[in-house]
Amino acid sequence: MKLVVDLNKCADHGQCVFAAPDVFELDDRGELSFRRLAKDIYVSGELDESLRNSIEEAADICPSQAIEIED
Repeated sequence: MKLVVDLNKCADHGQCVFAAPDVFELDDRGELSFRRLAKDIYVSGELDESLRNSIEEAADICPSQAIEIED
């Protein structure tokens, strides 16, 4: 499973941080930390299946619908 975040859609609301704190975090400027790693689309490496439920919750509550799971 991989995490895909469309950073063009993301508005840094931070709801994902509450749903999946082991995966998402905001930096010192209040921006999603993945912005340090990518400009437009962030694609993670393979993630442990134990994170699926929290990532699905983060995707569901994202106001911008910027989060997807790729199997």
